[in-house]
Amino acid sequence: MDKLYHWLTHGIPPGNLIRMTAWYDRFIMAHQTPSLHASLSPTAQATRLGENYWRLEIPASATRGYRLSQLDDHTGLKRREFLWKPPLSLNLQARLSAADLPGTWGFGFWNDPFSFLIAYGGSLGRFPTLPQAAWFFHASPQNYLSFRDDLPANGFLAATFRSQNIPAAMLAVAAPALGFTLFPRTARLMRGLIRRVVSQDSSSIKIDPTQWHEYALNWEDGQIIFSVDEMQIFQTTVIPQPPLCLVIWIDNQYAALPPMGRLKYGTQPNPEPAWMEVRDIAIYYAG
Repeated sequence: MDKLYHWLTHGIPPGNLIRMTAWYDRFIMAHQTPSLHASLSPTAQATRLGENYWRLEIPASATRGYRLSQLDDHTGLKRREFLWKPPLSLNLQARLSAADLPGTWGFGFWNDPFSFLIAYGGSLGRFPTLPQAAWFFHASPQNYLSFRDDLPANGFLAATFRSQNIPAAMLAVAAPALGFTLFPRTARLMRGLIRRVVSQDSSSIKIDPTQWHEYALNWEDGQIIFSVDEMQIFQTTVIPQPPLCLVIWIDNQYAALPPMGRLKYGTQPNPEPAWMEVRDIAIYYAG
């Protein structure tokens, strides 16, 4: 409150304007600690270390079997029943066991588009759909996850996806066409077709993720703002279609569809245990 009093009486420094707005917005919005469900592959763990403090871990293994440790709030819900739509703000703190972990990890909001492929821990398998997402996302170098040639395709990203609403039946009919992505020449054609129905935006994040950082995602009706340690790092008007669910995860999976190559996907060995700790998870929303 002393900082707020100083700002009101002496003016807000330009560098603190965004932080002041985010603080005030959170102050007047309702607050919720999400009710989280663990989705785990065999041998993976999600351990509660304290109040609103978790460790997600996949064990060390030289094999390429899929390993996943995930927290989410979509258990038993149909997509139309997902909880989150703008305006809202997701805030949490996180750190990783290593900066160059194999596979992917991250946290944010999505529509769980691929749950028909794998569903652990009683999660509801849903029909496939195109992705809607806004999240902090890390992908190892084996990944190439951009359909646009001008955006980063791996590393640590602030990223969003917005897809057209296409019925599951139509997607099922079109699914065999994905086989063309296995051949370099036709894969380039498929990337162009995907860009027609899936919009995306992203920006690289240059920090050490093994240290504790505070992450914030402010989702408004017309834009999304990403912040790290109270400093804005990325702003975009490519916003997903709600409602979405919260997801926090770490796994050993990769997928790559590069501009001049074919689709590759699979899992990676992780010779050391890989873990992510998250704490102080909070969602502020219009109550």
